[in-house]
Amino acid sequence: QVQLVESGGGLVQAGGSLRLSCAASGRTFSNYAMSWFRQAPGKEREFVAGITRTGYSKYYADSVKGRFTISRDNAKSTPYLQMNSAKPEDTAVYYCAGATTVPGTPRPDEYRYWGQGTQVTVSS
Repeated sequence: QVQLVESGGGLVQAGGSLRLSCAASGRTFSNYAMSWFRQAPGKEREFVAGITRTGYSKYYADSVKGRFTISRDNAKSTPYLQMNSAKPEDTAVYYCAGATTVPGTPRPDEYRYWGQGTQVTVSS
């Protein structure tokens, strides 16, 4: 079993930056590809970014490409999501997800573990 706990969410002005973290505990974190998803009110959960076990390959939704960066520190069992040039449409609850056999897959049902989410609000 793997437990995921997100942190770093909050309120940021449009154009600002925020860094999300996801503390992982339980089984060996470095064994798992990880991703970030987000869900806005009234909308379905959507893929934001994904990273392979080693961090060599990264995947991004078109809506965040060039603005967000996913990374991981396997020594700390923590993936990160650096959010730059934030837009009001980035407002959502952000979730960390792990253990997929298809790195970077945008399908939520492909992930075994989920965090509880952290709220990100971007004001205009």
